[in-house]
Amino acid sequence: MSTPRFLVTREIPEPGPSILRDAGEVETRSGMSADELREAVTGGEYDVVLSQTSDAFSAELLGEARIRGIANYGVGYNNIDVAAAAEHGIAVGNTPDVLDNATANVAVLLLLGAARRAHEASEFLRSGQFQGLRPQLLVGQDVTGATLGIAGMGRIGKAVARRALGLGMTVQFTQRPPHDREVSDDELGDLAGHATQVPWDELVATSDYLSLHVPLTEDTTHLVDADVLRRMKSTAVLVNTARGPVVDEKALVHALREGQIFAAGLDVFENEPAVEPGLLELPNAFLLPHIGSAEAGTRAGMARMAAENAVAMARGERPPYPVEV
Repeated sequence: MSTPRFLVTREIPEPGPSILRDAGEVETRSGMSADELREAVTGGEYDVVLSQTSDAFSAELLGEARIRGIANYGVGYNNIDVAAAAEHGIAVGNTPDVLDNATANVAVLLLLGAARRAHEASEFLRSGQFQGLRPQLLVGQDVTGATLGIAGMGRIGKAVARRALGLGMTVQFTQRPPHDREVSDDELGDLAGHATQVPWDELVATSDYLSLHVPLTEDTTHLVDADVLRRMKSTAVLVNTARGPVVDEKALVHALREGQIFAAGLDVFENEPAVEPGLLELPNAFLLPHIGSAEAGTRAGMARMAAENAVAMARGERPPYPVEV
């Protein structure tokens, strides 16, 4: 068997590179354009691509690809046409579970930051306007005693729910909007009796905070649109750490400007790396640059899992963390 060749589309932390080097030859890029990725994937030079979630693998590209597998560095894989990959015998893997707590931490950071006007407060202080404590200065929204609505009660949604309960919040959820299914107490585990399942429309209308944790699919694209934003409380806060296109950003800008909702906290954006210009201008938009998993231990764990997937694929083995149709 010839020595496997791995293409890493952007630098990843250790131990990922060491695992790959021990198994074969490694070429690491500092990001790739769509044309560069196409040339690399169709050229027959590499066995496996260790990709980022920003690297798009369309059905057309996969039909021309001459690779064994795609090891995605991330839990999401909406950048890959998984059905087309399977059709052409190309394995796909991701890095589940390892980033649940890190992403949940950022969701709570966004929730608290948006509620307590952290962006505005920081800018106020840095601009030299602070003249001492004032009773009406930058008053935000209550968290303790408020109701958190979770859209998508998967691993990350559950991790957010546990943190919210620790903050004294009431938790309600919709399992997978817009089409829901009943969740058993066994599935809820330690959250049984502490989180209430409600229909999507009720979740939207009654939550003080709405946190999104759904995968990006045809059904969830623009799940939060102008209609949903109109039905939210005027005091509500929207949090998105899922995928950017789950929210219609143009509609969100309008809702924030017009006071339809109180604030939003976003770590993901509809057209990353571009951000809807209106969001950047709004003081009630608390924005982070997609750092949900950016904890040292988490990113190292993701690198290990992606590299282990890549090595298994290169050997013609089933990856330890597969994505299947």
